[in-house]
Amino acid sequence: MKAEKSQKLKRVLEAVPAGFLVDARWLTAQGLAYETFRDYVKRGWLERVSRGVFRRPAPQGPLSEPINWKTCLLSMQQIMGYGVHVGGTTALDQQGYAHYLRLGHHATVWVYGDVIPNWLVKLPLNASVVTRRRSLFDDPTLGVVSDSAAGDSHLPWDWAMTISAPERAILEAMDELPDQESFHNLDMVFQSLTTLRPKLLTALLHGCKKVKVRRLFFVFADRHDHPWRKRLDPADFNLGSGDRALVSGGRIHPRYRIMVPEEFISGEISDGG
Repeated sequence: MKAEKSQKLKRVLEAVPAGFLVDARWLTAQGLAYETFRDYVKRGWLERVSRGVFRRPAPQGPLSEPINWKTCLLSMQQIMGYGVHVGGTTALDQQGYAHYLRLGHHATVWVYGDVIPNWLVKLPLNASVVTRRRSLFDDPTLGVVSDSAAGDSHLPWDWAMTISAPERAILEAMDELPDQESFHNLDMVFQSLTTLRPKLLTALLHGCKKVKVRRLFFVFADRHDHPWRKRLDPADFNLGSGDRALVSGGRIHPRYRIMVPEEFISGEISDGG
């Protein structure tokens, strides 16, 4: 019995780098009873971070500072096996498109997944986390990639973060307009999206379930007219019918019939209104 417990403890320690997290669900899947991992906490082999969430002690000592959000997400993806990815403006930030985004130490981290544990938003992280279901696209994994550059350089293994490619991330960000994201910020980001892949954009736009997002994408695409824009014909996509209100005090875009800030109409033909 003692040898069996020792083997289970060894499995846990081999799977979890120092400073990384596991939850009660994962621990019980390793064959550990609740009273066993409570004992691990007493012996200092695990630290209790929050209800049902534990950390393998880090070399720098007991848990005191906020947990790095990347450490948390990598723990969820690489150890606990949650099907979540980082998306929206967070994914754009991690891939170098955040020059104009209001990001930093207290930036919002956008996490997408169909099964996200309740404890995630309650952890003492160094950033606020907002969660969304992966329901914007028919294929929840289209445009989701593994990006080693988005991980932490101190990792003991070559782990990569699961993250939205820029093509998917910008559409996820547009889904948050105007309440959670800023037209101005996304306009600045779009300016730098010069190398998006038309083939992936085409697949994502066809699979996108929201007319609002498809219309907004073409509003921004026409406004910046990057070389890849010529490979996309709005007539190939379902843009719906009728006008769509979006922002108060804006104007209906003459071509895509969605209400946007006044400056997005500059240079367009009359909207006929």
